[in-house]
Amino acid sequence: MMKLISIVVPVYNEEDNIRHFYEAICKVMQELPYDWELVFVDDGSRDRSWEILQEMEQSDSRVQPIQLSRNMGHQLALTCGMDYAEGDAVITMDGDMQHPPELLPVLIHEWEQGFEIVQTVRKTTEGVSWAKNFSSNGFYWLLNHISDTHIIEGGSDFRLMDAKVVRAFRHYREHVRFIRGMISEMGYRQTTIEFVAPPRFAGESKFSLKKMFRLAVDGVLAYSSFPLRFGLYVGMLCACISVLIFLHVLYVTYIGGDAERGWPTIIGCIVFFGGVQLMTLGIIGVYIGRIFEEVKRRPLYLVEREKPTARRRMREENQ
Repeated sequence: MMKLISIVVPVYNEEDNIRHFYEAICKVMQELPYDWELVFVDDGSRDRSWEILQEMEQSDSRVQPIQLSRNMGHQLALTCGMDYAEGDAVITMDGDMQHPPELLPVLIHEWEQGFEIVQTVRKTTEGVSWAKNFSSNGFYWLLNHISDTHIIEGGSDFRLMDAKVVRAFRHYREHVRFIRGMISEMGYRQTTIEFVAPPRFAGESKFSLKKMFRLAVDGVLAYSSFPLRFGLYVGMLCACISVLIFLHVLYVTYIGGDAERGWPTIIGCIVFFGGVQLMTLGIIGVYIGRIFEEVKRRPLYLVEREKPTARRRMREENQ
């Protein structure tokens, strides 16, 4: 039986890109000796994306659209696609053409050589400002210096995973997800492929600065306890500073003879230490909030509509 390649694509308001992306995938995959399926996950789109996916499904059974009940976010949409993918290898990629379909044969070739995870590394993105590249590089530098898990700089969500890796990944059910870190942490035989991301085919990026910042925060909190230790370090520093301030107060009171001059120092200390305490409590509160979300054990996502493939129907009937 010919091996199956599953291509998982999250979709959010991409009506102008879907058909072009589908045609590019067909052109590349028809040259390869594999069966394949396209698992599109509509992440609560408000445009015609779902209608287009349904039309494509009618004309090509390899298109397997899934519609989430609302916008769950890019990482959860990817997770949903990997949960439903049935291939011997699963490729995750975006549908805006910034993950070049031309690289699919390269990823599959590396998989054929025995690598179980083939990770692409974005060297740069055409037309992106230096500020965005600088902030991205800075984020990976910071994360790798405060985390025990090494995350490849420039690593993207464009990767190939063997079915064995995907089955293992399905055991990771935390709600706050930073998939790049999760994959790096898993081990297995990994290799990387560098690429230059072209501009989007159409439309604007849905990954706003706010979403990028939130993903960065999720990565830091999920893979490092440094923020908690940072509060401890700052507290120790403040304790040392407070000793110096106390000595200054004694000097002003008993030697300088002008205690009135200490009022600005006292007010400054109150504001400084109060700010440190609030910052530390805020960091602790964020971690406690994450614990609160996890212990509720709510589902990661809710599916509005999906069409079981023949393999999935057969499996369910046999259960």
